[in-house]
Amino acid sequence: MEKTNLTRQTEPNSAPEHGPSWHQRKLSGKKASWLRNCLAVRYRPDLLIAMTLISGLNILDYFFTMVILDQGGKEINPFVQSAMETWGDHFWIWKFSIVSLNVILLCLHSKFKYVKKIILGICLVYLATVLYQIRLMAFH
Repeated sequence: MEKTNLTRQTEPNSAPEHGPSWHQRKLSGKKASWLRNCLAVRYRPDLLIAMTLISGLNILDYFFTMVILDQGGKEINPFVQSAMETWGDHFWIWKFSIVSLNVILLCLHSKFKYVKKIILGICLVYLATVLYQIRLMAFH
């Protein structure tokens, strides 16, 4: 009988074999627990909706402000007016960065007593601002 070679031979053009990828390896109990805690979703869906609403209304506020200014309107917020003069066409970067940073900070502190009320208040103020801007554009 002919003796067969049980070792695996690779073809010259085949890809090399690797061990299991990082997510296929077994983690020790402590490391697995730590990883689960890091990746766990700790925020409720209503918080996600509120944060998305704030970000979306922020973008609408910017666009509506630009439309109103193009129609001859005036920015009445002195801080925003100063930022617009300083940053010019890149004002939207400043506005989006400031609001996004604050949204992240509020999200991280959402377990505190009054933060959810503050988030709701911000949503209402932005909503009122955007509705007011729509009203201004409609009557212009």
